[in-house]
Amino acid sequence: MLRGFSRAPKWVPTEGEVLALLDAVPPRYRAAIWLGAGQGCRLGEALGMEEGARCADQERAELHIAQQLRYAPQQYGGFYLSEPKAGSSGTVDLDPVVGQVLAEHVRDFPPVSVELVDITSGDPVRRSVPLLFTTTRGNPFTDRTWSREWADWREAAGWPKEHGTFHALRHFFATTLITNHAEPQEVQRMLRHKTLRITLETYVHWWPKRERRRGLVGTVLQTAETRRAQA
Repeated sequence: MLRGFSRAPKWVPTEGEVLALLDAVPPRYRAAIWLGAGQGCRLGEALGMEEGARCADQERAELHIAQQLRYAPQQYGGFYLSEPKAGSSGTVDLDPVVGQVLAEHVRDFPPVSVELVDITSGDPVRRSVPLLFTTTRGNPFTDRTWSREWADWREAAGWPKEHGTFHALRHFFATTLITNHAEPQEVQRMLRHKTLRITLETYVHWWPKRERRRGLVGTVLQTAETRRAQA
């Protein structure tokens, strides 16, 4: 039994509202919006994207959600890379449109290499990471700096203050899959949920309801009986 649908999103943007946000966001950050709306990435996953096949394998049309950017002043010097939330790392299909957007982003806004500690493999490793998204000064985003920028974009796009977060783009991604007849297991795979139950608890209200024909089973048995009598 589902637990009261407590995971259900409070607000999901429409297609027009996502486009309004894209219009409000500066060009150097629009690809991050596409990762949220077109691939279902969480904010940390989008900000942790780096150039190369480790994250976006254009030849195989695969997106590897292998890491997220974290910021904690008392750990690893502040910024570091960790596994995505709740072990939800995985490989999903790279949407052709999103792939094109990422390629154009890399061309127009060359990645900035930042020295980060990477703990995705378990042991901390310091490496140079060519991040796709940094501030205009070439620094990774903290939660605070991103939130400050986001507030302006959200307001310009007419998004609600309370629930108009980056995560709403992930809800848009999921509900668009569902309303276009994606199977529950496919939605689960693309969202990288650990179980199908999580997917259903979150988005059960968006799955199209199908009318069950009255007398369906009786009709099937009656038809089978008729075929048997005629044999």
